[in-house]
Amino acid sequence: MRWEKVDKAVDNVNIPLKIREKHMLIGEYLHTIDQKNRLSVPSKFRKELGKRIVVARGLDKCLFLYPLEEWKILADRLAKLPWGKADTRSFVRTMIAGATDIELDALGRILLPDYLKVYGALKDTAMVVGLYNRV
Repeated sequence: MRWEKVDKAVDNVNIPLKIREKHMLIGEYLHTIDQKNRLSVPSKFRKELGKRIVVARGLDKCLFLYPLEEWKILADRLAKLPWGKADTRSFVRTMIAGATDIELDALGRILLPDYLKVYGALKDTAMVVGLYNRV
């Protein structure tokens, strides 16, 4: 595929330009989870994520961390999905009901709720991966 085609494909995605320009969360980091269920967010991600983030159940037993602004866009889209299909309802319920907003502490850590730690099968380490607009 030529770059012109890729560029046009990206332009057609319904992502507001200000969001596309703001967030660039990339990279992989292995971090420990302490005995109090605190996970340190990589310093590279802290500025992009902001002080208050949303942690949600993701796909494949992963947890997703969203900047608050990005979460609002996603939640809006999820709320507009048709409720008539059981798969859709289940997906929306998994994403929204399992989400929680969390404030990073002074050291850039988040306190993982037990139910999310269990969902992600997390013990004492976590791979923290940047995925463009979420972690």
